[in-house]
Amino acid sequence: MAIFDDEPKKPARHEIGQDLSLLSASELSERIGLLRDEIVRLEAELKAKGATKSAAEALFSRR
Repeated sequence: MAIFDDEPKKPARHEIGQDLSLLSASELSERIGLLRDEIVRLEAELKAKGATKSAAEALFSRR
């Protein structure tokens, strides 16, 4: 059995409300970056859904 674990490090996973006291400053910064990227992704999806809804409303409101 190997002394060191050769498995690659799994990406950080953040759960809302989890205990943050065991994370280092570096890990906290990494999580913040991941969450900021996720917010950008969520906002883009929200914007796309809004555009689709607006297009559908415009199409069906024409008489």
